[in-house]
Amino acid sequence: MSLLDNLTPAAARTLPVVLLLDTSGSMRENNKIEVLNDAVTEMIDELAEADGGHGCITLSIVTFGGSGAQAIVEHTPVGEVEFSSLTARGKTPLGDGFRLARAIIEDKEALPSRAYRPTIALVSDGIPTDRNWEEELDALLASERGQKCTKFALAIGADADRDMLARFSGSQPHTADRAGEIRRFLQFVTNTVTSVTLSDLGSVQDDADSASSIVRLQGDDAF
Repeated sequence: MSLLDNLTPAAARTLPVVLLLDTSGSMRENNKIEVLNDAVTEMIDELAEADGGHGCITLSIVTFGGSGAQAIVEHTPVGEVEFSSLTARGKTPLGDGFRLARAIIEDKEALPSRAYRPTIALVSDGIPTDRNWEEELDALLASERGQKCTKFALAIGADADRDMLARFSGSQPHTADRAGEIRRFLQFVTNTVTSVTLSDLGSVQDDADSASSIVRLQGDDAF
C-alpha cells in the first residue's frame, strides 16, 4: 500500500525533485562516485515506493562534469526513472548546472502552477570552474520559482566551496567527510520529500529541518 493511496484529490499535485550532482574528476577519489550512484539508486527506489505508481513525485537529474552539464532525467515520474551509473571526469562546470536547473523548474508546461514547490538537492566536492557560475547562480536564485524552492546542499570533503553552497541553499550546507555520508544526505532529502505525503495523513516528522522544509514545500502560493 502506498503512502498516497488514502490522500485527498489535492495530493495529486506534482511534487518535483531535482538532483544537481557533481561528476567532476575529483569524484573518482575515495569511491565518491560509486557511493553517489548507490545513494541515488536507493533514493529513486524509496521515492517510487512512496509514490506507489501515482506519478505525483517527479524526478529530474542534472549532472555537471567534464566540459558541461546535462539533464539526464527531466520531469519523469519517479517510478519510471531508468538510472544508469554516473562516471566522473574533468572539471566542475556548475554554472551550466545552475542554468539547466533553472530551466527545469521554470518549465511551466511540465510543472503546473498548482504543483508543490520543487526541492533541489546539490552535491559537490569542489569549486565551480566555469567563469559564469556566479551569474547563473544569481539567475537561479532570483527566478520566479527559484526564490521559492526548497534547496539543500552537501559539501563533500575539505575542498568543497562551502560559501557557494551556503549561498545556494540559504543556510550552512550539510557536510560529508567520508563518501558514505553522501547516502545519509540523500536519505535526509528523501525523508523530507516523503514527509509531505505523511503530513497530509496527519503524521509529521519531529526533525526541525525537515518540518520547516515541509512547510515551504506545501505552501498554497507555491507558484
